[in-house]
Order: sequence, then C-alpha cells, then structure tokens
Amino acid sequence: MIKNFEPRLYQQTILATAAEKNTLVVLPTGMGKTNIFLMLAAQRLKQFPNSKILFIGPTRPLIEQYLNVFREHFEIPEDEMAEFTGMVSPEKRAELWKKSRIVFSTPQGLENDIITRRINLEEVCLLGVDEAHRAVGEYAYVFVAKQFMKHSRYPRIIALTASPGSDMEKIQEVCKNLFIEDIEVRTDEDPDVRPYVQEMQVDWVAVELPKVFTDIQKFLLLFLKERLEKLKKWGILRRADLKYIGKSDLLQLQAELRSRIAQGEKDFVVWNAISLLAELMKVYHALELLETQGISALHKYFEKLVSESRISKTKAIRSIMNDSNFKSAMIKAGILHEEKVEHPKLVELQKIIEAEISQNNNVKIMVFNQYRDNALDVIEKLNKIKDINAKIFVGQQKKGETGLSQKEQKQMLNDFRNGLFNVIVATSIGEEGLDIPKVDLVIFYEPIPSAIRSIQRRGRTGRQDKGRVIILMAKGTRDEGYRWVAHHKEKKMHRNLANMRKKLNLSMYEKKDAPVTKFVDSKLKVFADYREKGSGVIKELAENGVIVSMEKLDNADYVVSSRCGIEMKTVEDFVDSIIDGRLLQQIKNLKNNFERPIILIEGTQDIYGVRNVHHNSILGMMATIAVSYGIPIIQTRNFKETSALLQIVAKREQGEASKDFNLHADRKPASLKEQQEYFISSLPGINLTLAKPLLKHFKTIKKMLNASEEELQEVEKIGPLKAKQITDVVEQEYREN
Repeated sequence: MIKNFEPRLYQQTILATAAEKNTLVVLPTGMGKTNIFLMLAAQRLKQFPNSKILFIGPTRPLIEQYLNVFREHFEIPEDEMAEFTGMVSPEKRAELWKKSRIVFSTPQGLENDIITRRINLEEVCLLGVDEAHRAVGEYAYVFVAKQFMKHSRYPRIIALTASPGSDMEKIQEVCKNLFIEDIEVRTDEDPDVRPYVQEMQVDWVAVELPKVFTDIQKFLLLFLKERLEKLKKWGILRRADLKYIGKSDLLQLQAELRSRIAQGEKDFVVWNAISLLAELMKVYHALELLETQGISALHKYFEKLVSESRISKTKAIRSIMNDSNFKSAMIKAGILHEEKVEHPKLVELQKIIEAEISQNNNVKIMVFNQYRDNALDVIEKLNKIKDINAKIFVGQQKKGETGLSQKEQKQMLNDFRNGLFNVIVATSIGEEGLDIPKVDLVIFYEPIPSAIRSIQRRGRTGRQDKGRVIILMAKGTRDEGYRWVAHHKEKKMHRNLANMRKKLNLSMYEKKDAPVTKFVDSKLKVFADYREKGSGVIKELAENGVIVSMEKLDNADYVVSSRCGIEMKTVEDFVDSIIDGRLLQQIKNLKNNFERPIILIEGTQDIYGVRNVHHNSILGMMATIAVSYGIPIIQTRNFKETSALLQIVAKREQGEASKDFNLHADRKPASLKEQQEYFISSLPGINLTLAKPLLKHFKTIKKMLNASEEELQEVEKIGPLKAKQITDVVEQEYREN
C-alpha cells in the first residue's frame, strides 16, 4: 500500500514494536515520525481490511501535512481519506466518516462527534496521536484515547512526539492517558539515527545590558524585594534566600493560597498575600520584558497597566501604581522609549541577519520571539535594512492584537518556502508541527526554560542540510538562568524516558481483552445545551454510555424527559446570576416549559462567601425558587456527581412509557405563538432561530408546509439542503420499517 518511500532501519525497528504494542515514539524533529505512522497504518489495514485509521493532531496545518504525506505515499483512492476540522460541519463529518478509511482530525470537534455518536470508534483499528506530550489534564486527546480503547474492536495506539517533557510525572501521565505499553526513544546520538542526522551548529551570543537598562532593573528589583520580605514576615514565604525566588515559585504559592481559600479559610493575611502575589507577578513580567525583550515591549506593558488602573478597582493594580520604585521605573522607561533606545539583543540580531544575507542572498532565516509585541518591533527594525524582507508569523487574532487566520498562516509559509521573503519572525506557534523544509538559520531571541520548546525550535533547521542555531542571551539576567534550565531539563527528559522504558509494564492501566458491547439504541438519552460541551459532565455521561445529543436549548441546560428540564449552575455562577438578574428569568422559563424542573448547583465552595453578597439575598432567592416556583434545588460536589444525578433522574423518567422521548415531545408552550414556533423548530435542520423567519414569511404553518423547495429558499438562511429536508419530511410517504 506504500509507494515512493524507502524506510530507514530505525523506522523499521520502531514499527516492529508499534505493531505489537501501544507505543510512544520519541524522535528528533525531521526524523520521519510521519512515515512510521504511514507504515503502521498500511500494516493495520492489511490485517483488518474492513476497519478505519484515525489520526489526531492539535492544529489544522499539522493534520493537512499528514494528509499530504498520505496522498503522496499511500495507495488509496483520494475519496477514502478525509480531513475533520472546525471548518467542516458536524453533519458533513458524519457523512465523510461513513465512506472514509483514513481520517485526519483535530481532537476538539472529534470529541463532540464521539459524544453525540456521529462516529463509531468500534470500526477504528489504529489511533495515531501527534504532539503526544499534549495528552495531559483535560486536553481532548485524553478523552478520545479513552473512548477509543473502550470501543475499538482491534485497538492500537501510536503516539508521536519530539519531546514529551522532562518531568517524570508528566511523562507517566502521558503514558497512562494514551495507554502506552512501550516506549521507543531515539536521539541524535543513537547509532541507527546518526547517519540521517544533519550536523547542527549551536552558538550562544551574549550581550551586556547598558546602564540605562540596569537603572530601571534596580527599581523593579527593589519593588520585588519589598513585597517578598513582607510575604516572608507573614510566614507565607518560607524560603530563606529571596534571590532565587522565580515566577514558577510564585505561581505555585498562589495556587496553594487559593486552595486554602476554596477550602473555607478566611485568614485576612492569606487574602492580602494573594493580592501581593498578583503585584509580584505583574512586576516580574515587567522585569522579564526589560531584561530579555526591550524598552518598546516594556513601555507598551506599562501603558497597559496604566490603562487598567484607570478602570480597575483591583487592589493589586492600585498598589503597583502608587509605589515610588515602580513610578521611577515607568518614567525612565518612557524617556528611553521616546529616545528609541534598543535592547542590545535587537542590535545584535540586526547585525547577524545583515551579515548572513550579504554572504548569501538566498538564505532563509527564522527568528523566534515569544512576545508578539516585541516581534512586531523586531519586524519593523529588520525591514529597514537593505535586502531584508521580514514578515511576522503569529497565531489567530486576539482582541486588540495582530493575528493571522489559518489560511493566511498557510499562505505565508508557502511564500517563505518559495523565497518570496527571507526572514520569518515567529512566536510560539512556529515551534510545533510546521512543514518548513529548509531553514538555514534559526535564531532564538531569548532562551526558554522548556526542554520541549527548545527542541522544537531547534528542529526547524537541519532537516535536509546542515543546520545552524544562534541563541541571544543578556548577561546577568534570567536569560542565563533559562539557558541552563532548558539544558538540564533536556538531559533529564532522556534519563527519565530510559528509566520509564525499563519500568513500564501493563499494570499502568487495565488492558481491554475483548471489545465492549456495540452501540445500542435502548440506553439512556440526555439532551444537553451545546454551550455545555466543554464541561466534564458531558464527557462523564458519554463515558457511562449515555446517548448525549447536543442542541441549542433555550430553557434548560439538560433535558432528560419531555417533562424534566435541569438548569445547572456552579456555586459562583448561581450567585453571579442573582446579582445580574439572570436567575429569576431562567427560573420562569424553566417553570413555564417543564412539569418537573430542577435547579442543580455544582461545587464545594461556601455559597455565602464566593461574592460580596449579603447571605439574606441568597437565602431569599432560594426561598423564591423552592416556595414561589416549587422548583427543587439539588447540590452536587463535582461533575461526576452531577453526571450520576442526571443519569438517575433520566432512568426514572425514561421508563417504557417514554422510551421514544425526544426534545420535541409533549411539552406545552405557553402561547399560540410559541406553539407555532415549537412545531416548526422540530423540522430537520430547523431550530427556534430559523422557525421565526419561516413563520414570518409564510404567515401560517399550513402555507409553509405546502411551499415548494424554491419557495422555501426565498427565506433567509434556508438553502437547498434544508429546503429539501423539509419537503422530504412533509411529502414522502411514512414507512413503519
């Protein structure tokens, strides 16, 4: 099934393991992870000819890249391969799934397709997971892999990454979440890989911060020292040497204090410490911008803080703005910004690129800068130099920022590949999964304290020819610390992977020996509002075999029968909805539309302490809900309990009498208008939003039902497909079987 491809020895060795066990493959960037998946896909389809292959990757460009490799090297008709992204409608994905043998998908939409059962994982014999280090926490990979192992008749997983991270716990979590049974690791030093590795030269270029920078640095350090001393005095910070407190330490401390508050602790010192940590985090960020980026980025950040202070009532912002050391730093930064003083790294960067292009006019250079604002400044300076044509490569647009759509990103990479410009300045989006076949020089504007990101940045060069990397570093700053942090993390990663492989055994998870029962139609069914799709409740319901249908629900978050609707609130949202007045209207809607409405509050926080609201207001609203409206209030601790409750209520409601329950069953809307809208909204592809314009256009239901496809299409948002679906339902003969 494979064409125009000659496998390398190490790829064949890894394939032998991956064919027998769920395998984590760790290979340097550019060493052909895709081709290993390609060979394994061919082997699995040959072994199980009536099955499907599923590949998941984090971004659309990445799955397109894999799809293109399969088009080039796999003997399979084009229409038997499909690409699933957010650009493809759920209905279209369901249609493509039926006729495709190999599907390439981003995981988020796929997660919803699995929950709503548009696709059947029982048919899949191989799941490929790219950038597998993402399979931690609540990332969609975790749910997809779990459902795959649960439902597939012939499960096999191959997980691919250049760097799973240095933390042993994280590596173990990735392996557990992806049901890994063996690990295949190769580095540049391994004898079977070395013949294929291009030589890579890495140079560190150190620069000195000028005195005008260190003057600002001193003021910011004084600000930090005063706050850290205060935390130490309060007993919050126990480390003796304040010099070695970093941002990660502050984040960890912040999480610990918030946890204490969530558990009901009401110590005034803890609240003050949380505010103080918020100040420290903001000023640490300012210091990092000064030391590693430059005055332009720092000045922009200061302007943002000033703007926030005018509208925000947050204690931390006001305290920062009133501090004399911070004011001094801000004034000096403003003066340097007016004078257009550049960071010495920016000066050095301009020299390096100018020298490279003067020697070779066809050179391709990639610059990594993790701050979007500073990347824009870099672009502006570089484009002033003769023969340099630089463009910025960033993620999708955020509020008030520069951004590129995925289509624009793809076009820019094609232009760079074809030599239409010679310098690409990328933020972190450029680190992962980009198909840039030839970059002569990669420049890090700053070292980064992450083994994963360092490896991925370096991997942009040296794919087809000798690679070069230059890393800029400011002496006496966190740049120096980050250099060694990344170095030691990378060494630690390889040690941990070696140890992990020795210790790995099948007890990491309970292996499924036989396929689970096929999907059946007689299970519990729950309608959920589509805005709840990110909650753990939906996934938990799906895990327990509940048929979940996600739709736009106007009067409840969950509907478990024609008479029972459930409005779910977290503790914070319940109190917030009292404050902003939403809750009363939601209760009225619930009562008007369901015979058996329920209010469900999820969370363990103290409901009287999450917001500054008098407890009588909360008690008064609870009394109104329970007495005036007769709606029971039930509290659950977490999403698992919520899911269990929904299943119990659904089981009680969905007896034999209501086995065929659907969303448009026996509820009686309050008015004739609502009944008419309700009737039309039950038609295929038509929700309440489309029902209104249809009724407005035709005036009566009778006229609408008698309309032709052409007449239906005169209504806005009713296209040929929806018009045909409506006329099919109205005109075609009913057949019981």
